[in-house]
Amino acid sequence: MMRLGLFLQGGGHHIAAWRDPDVDVNGTQNLAQYIKITQMAEAACFDMVFNADTQATFGADDINVWRHTTGALRLEPLTLLGALAAVTTRIGLVSTATTTYYEPYQIARIFASLDQMSGGRCGWNLVTSAAAAEAYNFNRATHVAHAERYERAAEFAEVVLGLWDSWEADAIVADKASGLYFDPAKLHFLNHKGKHFSVRGPLTVKRSPQGRPVIVQAGQSEAGRDLAAATAEVIFTVQQDVGEARAFFADVKRRAALLGRPPEAIKIMPGVMPIIGETIAEAEAKLDRLQSLIHPEMAVRVLSAFFGMDLSPFPLDGPLPDAEVANTEQGRQRVIRDLARREGLTIRQVALRIAGVRGHRTLCGTPKSIVDSFEEWFHSGAADGFNIMPATFPAGLSEFIEKILPELRRRKLFRETYEGTTLRENLGLPIPISRWVG
Repeated sequence: MMRLGLFLQGGGHHIAAWRDPDVDVNGTQNLAQYIKITQMAEAACFDMVFNADTQATFGADDINVWRHTTGALRLEPLTLLGALAAVTTRIGLVSTATTTYYEPYQIARIFASLDQMSGGRCGWNLVTSAAAAEAYNFNRATHVAHAERYERAAEFAEVVLGLWDSWEADAIVADKASGLYFDPAKLHFLNHKGKHFSVRGPLTVKRSPQGRPVIVQAGQSEAGRDLAAATAEVIFTVQQDVGEARAFFADVKRRAALLGRPPEAIKIMPGVMPIIGETIAEAEAKLDRLQSLIHPEMAVRVLSAFFGMDLSPFPLDGPLPDAEVANTEQGRQRVIRDLARREGLTIRQVALRIAGVRGHRTLCGTPKSIVDSFEEWFHSGAADGFNIMPATFPAGLSEFIEKILPELRRRKLFRETYEGTTLRENLGLPIPISRWVG
């Protein structure tokens, strides 16, 4: 079956969504909004909701540009996940937490706690920090170099996975008669000592109902692919072209196989913003209306942020300049540059195309044409499913549920009911065996 995630994003994924008359302008800070759309997704049997994060919004010189978007405001996502765990029972709950500025014991403990609270439905989106301004909030003027960030991330993941094995599944005896609460032989100290971290353990949270939280990853650079092949169980990716998506899909699964992992151990889910109409023309008119709400200065600024360089001095109707790959967002930079070259787009055209949904694919059409595209990508080895990014909330999600899911189900591509109670069960992922067993 095709896997579907719902990407949470306040009032919607289009950068000008907040200007739509049907969108709550306070959606990024409104718990009731997040509860409503998560419960809608659960009723529709989505595999998971996903909450991205960055711990900064803009540099000191960017305020006048970012004033045109809601991007300056976001709730702390792990706190939000706890609230959503209390009002749902089946849907997976996934959040980003950076390896660049957290410590592994913190992350292991927080996600293990969320996994217990949700009955085994949590996932950790393992990332390195992308927004350059994050460094300013953590005692640094710049990020460490890209390669070092990924080196740290790989060791970070190793420590977290080790801490999640602190307690064997049957370590808690809880024998009231004898007074024995846990079996000491089934509690393990990690005693990790590496280049970046020294962590003793053990964790203060028992083993998860699903073994451990699901590891999600989003990197597309060489270092990101290597990390994903080694650790990821779900990959949220940015893809515009089906051929390039197939190449990415095959490459990551090949790298995983070299590490002894079967291809089905990783689910690859590109982000897609569907714009749905009864006709192609109606869908295109919807998108044009949203695009017309993008402030031009904002569009170029978003594109500049992806490239790590100011594009405003270059002619808007000229091509993207050649430039060295920046220290952030390397995989996404390549996707955008390839799109511009493939379609001969100017800076203005690329900026408007990319700003709307941050580089992800916009799929504009009828329910049939959208499902045709999903089916092509799914059956041709380009995707195991999709991370759905409605342009507006809640209307865009309602349309997807009412118009796209019935056609997916008619073609036997998506579930009618959940298979189990944990995120792993619903994704078809095995429960991992503790390193201390067998």
